[in-house]
Amino acid sequence: MNGNLTFNDVLSGTSFSEWFADQLSTFTPLNVVLALIVALAAGAIIAVVYKMTYRGVLYSPSFTLTLILLCLVTTPVVMCIGSNVALSMGMVGALSIVRFRTAVKDPLDTAYMFWAITMGILVGSNAYVIAIVALLGISGIMLAISYLRLRSPNAYLLVLHYDEEAQVDIENTLKRSAKFFRMRSKTITRSGAEMTVEVRLDHRVNIVTDMLDINGVYDATLVACQTEAGA
Repeated sequence: MNGNLTFNDVLSGTSFSEWFADQLSTFTPLNVVLALIVALAAGAIIAVVYKMTYRGVLYSPSFTLTLILLCLVTTPVVMCIGSNVALSMGMVGALSIVRFRTAVKDPLDTAYMFWAITMGILVGSNAYVIAIVALLGISGIMLAISYLRLRSPNAYLLVLHYDEEAQVDIENTLKRSAKFFRMRSKTITRSGAEMTVEVRLDHRVNIVTDMLDINGVYDATLVACQTEAGA
């Protein structure tokens, strides 16, 4: 019996039972629940790795939830498609007309989204061994890369308002405190000067206090870059 069920078939108990039995021959509720549990666990691990390796300015908890949902949503879609070529082509056509308006600021976030979708595809196709190996392998690689990035100096923007006579003292302080510094912009007005400097610092250095100790420096602001930690 084919998988198409008409209204007349519904009225016939025998036809409906055959259709229901045909559905259960492909997927059982236990298979679906097991796949969703594995997808949930995989998505949770990806979300934890993303949180541990995130080095941006504003961490978004909703994005980690999105990674979990991507795993959960992709899994039943792949289970339904299976080896049905017509259904898979229709799914591709449906997704091709969808327009996502949310902009992804960090390219690394896009990679995490593809990772979550890939795990959903693997789980939905019952490739559990490949899914586990890929999940553990990629997680280990991302954690190792994050550890190496943590050991490198972090990138910040230092904004200073000062008198022009304090320029030499500022440069000497930057040479002592920063691993690397580069001037991004400098503005001179009648009331003083403003300078923005890219600096790479260790967490132990309190460069703002050092700058305020210089005569002629009015204020100092330290801003973390979006691509901090060795970007």
